[in-house]
Amino acid sequence: MTDRVAIETLIPHKGAMCLWDEVLAWDACSVRLRSDGHRDAAHPLRSDGRLRAVHLCEYGAQAMAVHGGLRGAASGGAPKVGFLVALRDVRLHVARIDDLPGALECEAEVLAESEASQQYAFRIAHAGRLIAEGRAAVMLQS
Repeated sequence: MTDRVAIETLIPHKGAMCLWDEVLAWDACSVRLRSDGHRDAAHPLRSDGRLRAVHLCEYGAQAMAVHGGLRGAASGGAPKVGFLVALRDVRLHVARIDDLPGALECEAEVLAESEASQQYAFRIAHAGRLIAEGRAAVMLQS
């Protein structure tokens, strides 16, 4: 398992903006992560005292970044910097997440990739129930 400290070395997000606490498993095609920070009253994405489900898209995008960082580290190189360019087929099955007890879990899977871009599918669950899903595309900086 990879903890939060290690995750912060893999992605540009630091401190409270690093949304994942641990990597549960990963391979060349996918990553599974867990987080408990969604209930934190000081969560940086909260507004009006709530953390809305739309922010699960950022959780999905960071899962992609963590996976890229893990793959880069495993190959002995640095991961490429990616810029989120599209979200597709996003389905949110809850309105907010700050009131959910227990951890969030995400699985992100590479759907397609080239030297210049990647597309992932992500699914985020709480207590075994799917709460968000979608696809995200990133352009990679060379």
